[in-house]
Amino acid sequence: MEYFNSSTKYCDLQKHDAAIMIYVYNLTNSYTDTANEVSIVATSVGVLLIAALLLTLDLLVGAATLRPAARFVLTSAFSLFLPVTSYLFSEAKKSPGGNDGVNHELPLRARLILIWMLLIELLRRKAEGAVAGIKGRAAGNPANRVGRALFLGYLVFFNVPDAGRKAVFAVLWVVVAAKLVHRLVIAKFVKDSFAIGKNPPLLAAYMAQTLEQEQEQEPHPRRERDQAELMRSCKYAVMGEHKLEKEPGPEGYHVDLHKTVNGEDTVVTVGRVWSLAGSDQMLRSNPKLKRLCLSFALFKLLRREVEETPLTTAETSDCRELIFRGLCNDGAADGRPVTAASTLFQVIHDEVSFVTEYYHSVIPVVLASPFFLLINYFLFPVLVLGLCFMTVVLCGNGDIVFILDRIKKDNFAINVGVPTLTMCILSRIRTAQVAFFSIVDLSITFLLFVTFLYEEAWELVIFVLSNWLTVSMVCDYAVKPPSPLRRNGIRSIQWVRNRMSHRNLRFKQFSVLWFCRLPLMLPTVAVPKEVEQSIMENLAAYDGVSLQLSADRSTMARYRYPTTTSHSKSESVAEVILKWHIATSLLEARFPPPPQKEAASASSSKVATLLSRYCSYLVAFRPEMLPDDVDCAESVYDTMTTELKRELGLKGYYFSTAATRCDKMMAIADSVDEAAPAVTVLRKGVRLAKSLMGDLETSGDEAAVWKRVADVWTEIIVYIAPAKDGEQVRAHVMALARGVEFATVLWALVTHAGIVRPRRRVLAG
Repeated sequence: MEYFNSSTKYCDLQKHDAAIMIYVYNLTNSYTDTANEVSIVATSVGVLLIAALLLTLDLLVGAATLRPAARFVLTSAFSLFLPVTSYLFSEAKKSPGGNDGVNHELPLRARLILIWMLLIELLRRKAEGAVAGIKGRAAGNPANRVGRALFLGYLVFFNVPDAGRKAVFAVLWVVVAAKLVHRLVIAKFVKDSFAIGKNPPLLAAYMAQTLEQEQEQEPHPRRERDQAELMRSCKYAVMGEHKLEKEPGPEGYHVDLHKTVNGEDTVVTVGRVWSLAGSDQMLRSNPKLKRLCLSFALFKLLRREVEETPLTTAETSDCRELIFRGLCNDGAADGRPVTAASTLFQVIHDEVSFVTEYYHSVIPVVLASPFFLLINYFLFPVLVLGLCFMTVVLCGNGDIVFILDRIKKDNFAINVGVPTLTMCILSRIRTAQVAFFSIVDLSITFLLFVTFLYEEAWELVIFVLSNWLTVSMVCDYAVKPPSPLRRNGIRSIQWVRNRMSHRNLRFKQFSVLWFCRLPLMLPTVAVPKEVEQSIMENLAAYDGVSLQLSADRSTMARYRYPTTTSHSKSESVAEVILKWHIATSLLEARFPPPPQKEAASASSSKVATLLSRYCSYLVAFRPEMLPDDVDCAESVYDTMTTELKRELGLKGYYFSTAATRCDKMMAIADSVDEAAPAVTVLRKGVRLAKSLMGDLETSGDEAAVWKRVADVWTEIIVYIAPAKDGEQVRAHVMALARGVEFATVLWALVTHAGIVRPRRRVLAG
């Protein structure tokens, strides 16, 4: 075995070479002198790759929430770490000089692996936070976490007798234990807090009593007030309702709306913020702040739908007036015209983002407030540092000078210096086998340590820039006397957020005529204002009974356009979507929409084509968001693709161009007997496309045809927006971990507006 020679340009070998040779030998002798060298090295390299993967995921997706793919990778990586490190630890203890159970010192490699185990335990909380479900804010089993922490404490305090080494390991363990206690305390507080965990039933009582009191005191109904008065008089709670005196009863809580625990009016309502925005320069110049408070209040109402305390008819009626008459006429922002639809969808998008972070957050953003910022990110680290200092002093039996000296002498890496040690080993990595092995082990330690530091720093950044903290600061600003500190703090956060992130509402696009059939490779486009405007107009015209979408017949009857499915039996929503998607795709291919500025039909064609491709994406990849049973939707899609493969052939299905597919499908339409009923989705779609094209060629009014198709798609997307039951509600919430779906935003909007589908589960074709 080759060791370091006497020449290197990276370190003073006369001072460090001999010691480093001994250090490297001790680090690797547990496997280089035995028959299991290959397996140990391969395992170590595997751990190195996992550590690198953890850091890469943090750098790429270091956010408040994790997508399911990243969460799965993290969870799998952490589940692999425990058995792998346990194997490496047990093998390292077998080396010469290992622990024989009589209080002997752990070998060097075993101590290094113990550091890995401690760092992994610090990182594990991220994956556990990411898998928190709807019913549980604290993921994982607390007993398992406590058991792992106690086991690591046993390894530290009963296997590392030297005072200097024990001090270093004990400090790491104290950080692990402090983080564990901190997490358990936060989970308990969130669960028992009326501001967070217990808020839905409290808010239900608050809303019921508030609306009842308003009806008694205000003789004029909301529909008779102007939009400004609607917003200024809104009593929806943003923050502070948990401070009201409350008493549990057999039918829920009774809340005293006039008395708080501390005797002050500390409930911040939407109307209070809106009224302040009329006179305060900061809020008037940045309307997004008051709308963010409205989003937060609506988020609290939406949580009740998720946690089985649904909104009442009176609440949805009141909320509908507030949204469509108050919010949609709120005016302009920063002197630039803002359409009502853009304002509406931005508010609902922010609301759904609050839902996403509440149920899928990996950091405690739900507690965001200036007070919690001080406690969690300033006082708590000071407390941990104090505990670490006490631990170091105890390891030295109270002699600070002695223990500081022993820390340096007992830990070779600290004594020599980690940079010096690393550079010396790297200088011999090409010629010394043990140098390569040592670099692998040290790299694992470095990556885990850097990942931990990065997570801590990024958590603070996300917390400070979160909408939760902004809402909390605006509420404090509304309650307490305005001060330059609060005003400048809010402005600074908004200034940074405006330059770091631009979260636009987006949706994925998919067509059965495309080659790409993988969800990760599908294009994602921003929802255009034309789509938002079309949907808003449809919802605003809802009168309580008009959401009776009978396939496409409601729109067709309005335009007196003959239905093409009069002979068919009842159709599922998936069949209607695919039929109209095929027809729209063929119409788009045969009569391409003109550029936006050249024809009036461009706006309608954009609405029709984008909604068509999004709805087909829902059928193909998100059937749980449709009114149909999941099995039914999947069966419809599979049947359609099977027929498409049969008609086009495998080569044509996978490798032909979209134009070729369109030609072959139109040939199917030409061969169809007009008198015979179309019994499959594919044939219904091509027959409908032929009818639309014939109408366009006959009338020559391209704008009118595209307007009809756009209206059909608007009705379809609105029809599928309401959730059919609690299972579909949970599907929407759990799907938020992948990102905000447009269908979920519509679900939130129609929930507030009280728009529901008829009980009938199928659509009459």
